[in-house]
Amino acid sequence: MKKVVVIGPESTGKSTLSEQLAAHYNTIWVPEYARQFIEELPRPYEQHDLLDIAEGQLSLEDERAALANKLLICDTDVHVIKVWSEHKYNGCDPLILAYIASRKYDLYLLTYIDVPWVEDPQREYPDPKMREYFFNVYRDIVAASGVPWVEIRGSVQDRLRTSVHAIDSLLKEV
Repeated sequence: MKKVVVIGPESTGKSTLSEQLAAHYNTIWVPEYARQFIEELPRPYEQHDLLDIAEGQLSLEDERAALANKLLICDTDVHVIKVWSEHKYNGCDPLILAYIASRKYDLYLLTYIDVPWVEDPQREYPDPKMREYFFNVYRDIVAASGVPWVEIRGSVQDRLRTSVHAIDSLLKEV
């Protein structure tokens, strides 16, 4: 089983790309658990909720991995929760850090901020400077991960084409 993570700032097409890739490879994808969790939460999320979100994301990933067809596409990973926790609350639960260390992935697809911002009540940072800031944070994470990664830019078609090329290369290694 190969695991590919689509990672990047808010509103950069991660879910769209994840869904397209799953369809292309006749497999399934793992949606971002935080969206469902926050939507069902009767109050604004707080720092302690991030651990629940991390655990829900990993549980959903494990559940979907059992159903995947040799390739699992993950729309985010627990690094995103770490980034949000450190940015918003100036720290991160050590258990979240342990979860990050325990998970292994085969490829990161880092989505760039060259797509228009789409307003959504769960999104927090539409400012272009903040989008660039978060892109750079995620770039540093994937660059330091020791896992191959590819920057994904351009139109929806360009993004899909670049991603398919990267995944095809990964699958040839098997």
